[in-house]
Amino acid sequence: MDRRTLVAVALAVTVLTAGCDDRPAGRATPSTSAAAPIDYSAWAEGTSQPVADPIYPQHGNAGLDVLHYGLELSWAPATRTLTGLATLRIRPTADAAEINLDFMPYTLDKVQVDGTAVAAAKTTAEKLVVPAPVTRDKPVTLVVAYHGTPRTTPMPSHRPDNEPLGLTVTEDGELWTMQEPYGAYTWYPANDQPSDKALYDISVTAPSGWSAIAAGTPTGQRDHTFTYRSADPMAAYLQTLAVGEYRKITATGPRGIPLTYWYRPGKDEKIVPSLKKSPAFLSFLEKRFGPYPFPTGGIVLVDSRSGMETQQMITMGAPAKEFDAANYEDDLLHEYAHQWFGNTVTPKSWTDLWLSEGWAMYVQLLWEQSLHHFGDGELERFLRQRDAELRSEIGPPGHPEPGNFAESNVYLCPAAMLKELNDALGDAKFFALGTAWVQTQRNSQQDRKSFIAFVNKQTGQDFTQLINAWLDAKLTPK
Repeated sequence: MDRRTLVAVALAVTVLTAGCDDRPAGRATPSTSAAAPIDYSAWAEGTSQPVADPIYPQHGNAGLDVLHYGLELSWAPATRTLTGLATLRIRPTADAAEINLDFMPYTLDKVQVDGTAVAAAKTTAEKLVVPAPVTRDKPVTLVVAYHGTPRTTPMPSHRPDNEPLGLTVTEDGELWTMQEPYGAYTWYPANDQPSDKALYDISVTAPSGWSAIAAGTPTGQRDHTFTYRSADPMAAYLQTLAVGEYRKITATGPRGIPLTYWYRPGKDEKIVPSLKKSPAFLSFLEKRFGPYPFPTGGIVLVDSRSGMETQQMITMGAPAKEFDAANYEDDLLHEYAHQWFGNTVTPKSWTDLWLSEGWAMYVQLLWEQSLHHFGDGELERFLRQRDAELRSEIGPPGHPEPGNFAESNVYLCPAAMLKELNDALGDAKFFALGTAWVQTQRNSQQDRKSFIAFVNKQTGQDFTQLINAWLDAKLTPK
């Protein structure tokens, strides 16, 4: 019996009384009326073992494990008002006198814990504080109704595409978000750290003629309300939201995977041919790392300067002027690679961002090598040169600084390490290793220690020194 099965059994016998019925449409869940207990085993797949993040300890709460987010949202562009009803199924991992989550200071219209109003709940310093005691492993249901105008938060980085994080309102009233390493809390109460993955059900009501897009599997549209479900657990930074005058294109990927591309007429047409190459990107990745790990995929275009591997629905910036299709498609391949490396297998903390970005970067380089036919020697020289420069400028990838989030050292330096691992193993064993890693560790959170243990066990060789040297050394390893 694996850990999630054990948790499901434990949660199945834990029943609490709740005072509202917020069942997401289509998910078979028990009644949540005031007279009926809740069987929290319905959300057992959202079980995590949260840890305090050492890089951004001000975000997240290791004492709470959110099993499921039920979000009912409505956007009114004329008044710039987001209205939300968030229902969180929470498993406390420690006794506490209050529930403390990340949340931008919206106006609170209602806060309930297990159906009981908590009038003293408040938002302060980007936190939601609900003075209701909780007991370890005794799940509770938190309901928060709120409204207000979204606000962003600064990104802790010197990247050239640095821009504010969280829910962004455009000049014409559209919405979009990118929120790595944090920023989900700018539009819903969240345990905004990578070690707490949860299930999601989201409904978004958009203005007439507009569409709403979120991460997860589309589950339908009724009038102006769009719904999405994530049956695979997701870290908060991998969620997305876009509301605007979108049109969609549907397609089919390898093995019949449903794909959806969302673009804005009159603005994004030049990018659509690149989006339509998604089946080729997925085929390249499946050949090397096994089946795509989610039931659907897609891309939504927004007014960002960057791109983000949001789960099942990649969020990509749409260049307003110059558009380089080849570079854009390399970025798309990178974000699709993250569906394996970073999404289904997620770093436990931001210390190990290299574990997702290094893999996605190396896979991107292999993609470029397949297109442009440069040799392994040329790739080796490029990686070692950039590795030396980046270690000198920013530092080793295994010890990122809080103010240098997702800068190039956590991309190219671990990619160079993976190149060394590939050279040592040969292609057949290296891709077998990568496939085993993502397919056997699906929907989990991992770190350096677990990765090294997996590599050594899978290969029957001890690569501990090689991996640690590439992650920790101030100079490029020999």
